[in-house]
Amino acid sequence: MNTSRASLFSLQRFWRWEASGILVALVALALLLSIATDNFMSSYNISAVARQAAFVGLVALGQTLVLMVGGIDLSVGAAAGLSAIVGSIALTQWGIHPWLIVPFTMGFGLLIGAINGAFVAGLRLNPFIVTLATWEIFAGLTLVITGGYPIRPLGEAFGVFGKGEIFGVPVPVVIFLVAGAILIWVLGQTRFGRNIFALGGNRDAAVLAGIRVRWVEFAAFALAGMFAALAGILYASRMDAGQPSVGEGWLMGAITAAILGGTSLRGGQGSIVGTILGALLLAVLANGTVLLNVSGFWQRVIVGAVVLVAVLVDLLRRRSN
Repeated sequence: MNTSRASLFSLQRFWRWEASGILVALVALALLLSIATDNFMSSYNISAVARQAAFVGLVALGQTLVLMVGGIDLSVGAAAGLSAIVGSIALTQWGIHPWLIVPFTMGFGLLIGAINGAFVAGLRLNPFIVTLATWEIFAGLTLVITGGYPIRPLGEAFGVFGKGEIFGVPVPVVIFLVAGAILIWVLGQTRFGRNIFALGGNRDAAVLAGIRVRWVEFAAFALAGMFAALAGILYASRMDAGQPSVGEGWLMGAITAAILGGTSLRGGQGSIVGTILGALLLAVLANGTVLLNVSGFWQRVIVGAVVLVAVLVDLLRRRSN
């Protein structure tokens, strides 16, 4: 009797965990694809899936922070593209050492993210409108700078960041997991992390508690730009080119991964582990459609349906809690 009660209690706790549904879905989808296809579980395919998840996942980490404070950043895809182009120019024309390009580009992404933060947190403008506008600005600047042509080649020394491996694990995946681990620690062990939850949960209460809400909100948008820039420059390294199209389609994936992982659109609730699992699920889903010869046109339909299901699950979880 005690064993059954303990099992029931464990199941209840698992369901209340924000990332419970996404973990079950990920395991189930992986099992189905391993049965339905011959090469899903091959080392090459698993590496490709993980690498793809890392690019979108890095953007999703920043988006998670913004969603947790009750905002949204529509410009992350364009920010990734513009940052990748600036980083590629810095490498090929400004003579910056290849090993300094990644931190340089992250700094640039932090800057353009801070622009969003200044308008949203400083001037109290609607984040949807602000980031919709900066999305167009960043995307337009990318085309103005490049004329629509890629910047290549970036060189073998720089290619290690996108193509290299550490003990058999792709470098972008290692960076993605390390970034996720750092954010888990920040949100769980630091005052800044607690302030993010407090701000998203109840802004008025956070103000009364003495939290510098504008600074926290500003920092969340700045970090979102930084993570988008990191994803963009790693992808450029992978492709050996600064493509003007870098970041296209990442916005939907980033928001979807965060929501699937348990981050609430209303703020105050989120899980970095859930976001990582969400990015993995999207990558597995995209990979599965390719292996099953499903038309690429259907991928967008499937992703949109997954978003609706995720929002519904979020609503049901909130009501049950």
